[in-house]
Amino acid sequence: MATRRLRAFKRWMDSKGIEYSDALQFTDNEEGIAVRAICDLKEGDVVASIPKQACLTVKTSGARHVIKETELAGPIALCVAVMYERSLGPLSPWAGYLQLLPEADCLPLLWSADDVDSLLGGTELHEIVKEDKALIYEDWEECILPLMNSASLKLDPEFFGIDNYFAAKSLIASRSFQIDVYHGFGMVPLADLFNHKTGAEDVHFTSVSCHLDSDNDVDIENDDASYSSTVDEPFTQSSPFRNSDEGNSSVDSCNLEKSSNSEENPMFLEMIIVKDVKSGAEVFNTYGSLGNAALLHRYGFTEANNPFDIVNIDLELVVKWSLSLFSSRYSRARLSLWRRLGYSGCVSQNSEYFEISYDGEPQVELLVLLYIILLPDETYHKLDLAVPTAGDFAKSLNMILSKKRTIKSGTDSERKDLLLTKRVRDSLLSLANIRESFYGSDSLEDDIDLLKRCCRIRERKLYHSLMLRVSERTILKQLRVYASRSSKSTKRSYPLRKKFKWT
Repeated sequence: MATRRLRAFKRWMDSKGIEYSDALQFTDNEEGIAVRAICDLKEGDVVASIPKQACLTVKTSGARHVIKETELAGPIALCVAVMYERSLGPLSPWAGYLQLLPEADCLPLLWSADDVDSLLGGTELHEIVKEDKALIYEDWEECILPLMNSASLKLDPEFFGIDNYFAAKSLIASRSFQIDVYHGFGMVPLADLFNHKTGAEDVHFTSVSCHLDSDNDVDIENDDASYSSTVDEPFTQSSPFRNSDEGNSSVDSCNLEKSSNSEENPMFLEMIIVKDVKSGAEVFNTYGSLGNAALLHRYGFTEANNPFDIVNIDLELVVKWSLSLFSSRYSRARLSLWRRLGYSGCVSQNSEYFEISYDGEPQVELLVLLYIILLPDETYHKLDLAVPTAGDFAKSLNMILSKKRTIKSGTDSERKDLLLTKRVRDSLLSLANIRESFYGSDSLEDDIDLLKRCCRIRERKLYHSLMLRVSERTILKQLRVYASRSSKSTKRSYPLRKKFKWT
């Protein structure tokens, strides 16, 4: 169904030379906009062609001179471009596109401090969102506020306040694409309408590099006429879609032709089908292999049974657990040996942590640390003296486990099993319980029951925060199962995971 705002957007796309296949249908309801196929789509079909000058970027915005004068760059500069175009209202060349966007996307970044504490407490996002909010406020105070106070720039303060900045930041975080080296990141109309589905990419956004030399770059930036001539005027390049009956908007055979403009015209971006899509199905993009914490943080939603979900156990928590059992000197010495053997956790900003994967499997680095912490003194001292002979990961593990057996040819699963002594498994249970306590007094079952009664549309914040809590607490439950199993009876293989962290 085409709503008024969708019809206005389609007219705007026509005026900017944005081409899209008649095989795509845009729907608009209370859950938002979706793109569906109204006939079968085949792998390789080009379903959209978007002129780069139709994209809202630092280079195309009317604010580009202000941005250049103030030497702003990156996401802050793009925020200024978005806020500036919004300040122009219907006079903006992107008015038809901006009217389709929400005022702000419902990211935790925009939630109140009370909502962040009550809904995200205990989750991977709690502290991250609070830190982000503080940093973004600092950016606004240092970079945007001086623009508002500058009489020469003549910016309307009503559109550059802190709320406007947070709103623009949320749109950029959830909707921007990397276009090319010249434009950098920008808002790409039409491409941002395709919803995400993990592991189910139907359409791929392809950026064709722009072959502009440095002289051309300067000309485009400094030529005042370029703003009206290249952005306001309809893009007149020939369409990659060549229907026999141009006046007929219906789809007869749905034979979509591949674009002939890709190599000839580097000013186009394309949306290409990467696997067959059946008629009536929604056409999905994918934003990457992201867990629910990353999805909620960046895009404002979560997915059930997301295989990329993780829970982090901070190194600081492991150290506190060790200090509850052993002296400070003892704990520091064991941690030092672990580091000298070449081990470390994942590192993000100022924290170091260990990931627990979707199936409850801990990083091997955590198992090694716990094993070393729990070594008998005599074994620890022998290992401490032998450390200089360790040169790589496998040798370190062999050295640690030398009293059990040599595992030079052992599998990753066998190495992990040897680390899972009774004391190590008990320590994993303790760490899981400590991490679980961060969520408060309500149980996992309480959260699941509340989630079942929650409306995803009307109670969006509560719904997605509960999804995150449930997914994380389920992983901790799986960690307890993993820690409780007998290593001798294990049949399942737990290969070493490649470290994955979201930013």
